[in-house]
Amino acid sequence: MSKAELIGRLATAIADGDEETVKETARAVLAAGIDPLEAITQGAVKGLDIIGERYQRLEAFLPDLIRGGDAMKACLGVFLPHVKPEQMQSISSGTVVIGTVSGDIHDIGKNLVASMLSVTGFDVCDIGTDVPVKRFIEKAEEVKARVIAMSALLTYSANYQKQVIDYLKDRGLREKYYVVVGGAPVSPEWAADIGADGYARTAIGAGRLMKKLVGGGTAPPLPQPLVVEQ
Repeated sequence: MSKAELIGRLATAIADGDEETVKETARAVLAAGIDPLEAITQGAVKGLDIIGERYQRLEAFLPDLIRGGDAMKACLGVFLPHVKPEQMQSISSGTVVIGTVSGDIHDIGKNLVASMLSVTGFDVCDIGTDVPVKRFIEKAEEVKARVIAMSALLTYSANYQKQVIDYLKDRGLREKYYVVVGGAPVSPEWAADIGADGYARTAIGAGRLMKKLVGGGTAPPLPQPLVVEQ
């Protein structure tokens, strides 16, 4: 099988969430002497793009995103030991700590965003629901995150998003993290009022938003939040 065929097969297998084919193809890529970083960027990442496009067209759903994310993890499990340390930064968009704020146990929206972020190249640390204010910061410090993402589905619980930002300021850590908020009661105006860096209305929008934040070259906090409505 040619290089182009192997890389194309890898993309298709990831788009289909076929972990066994992904691992088999990744091993064949290495055996053929193909640069694993090239296989990741030209094959695996394109497979994730295909899933995202399917989801946007309502041809794929949350389970498909999860399977695609798992397939990508399987791919990286084969390739990463063979990627040079100086190449690593080009593979991951960074780590996102995501959770539903204190007093709120809703997780469907959060889970969907977490899956979409995994598909778009982020390392996602999901800390669950009903997350205390300090826990967001503790986990972000622990995993060296670039983004803290908070979901709120109840009107009163959205106030905890502000408390997390205030706590970051009190700790002198606000300039270290992009802070993104979302959820049913959350709006671009609310994001601006509490000093967040970004707001997204949809899971796909969240992926686009965080790519723009981490790749935009402007350090946090932003003077006005970046808003992605679609």
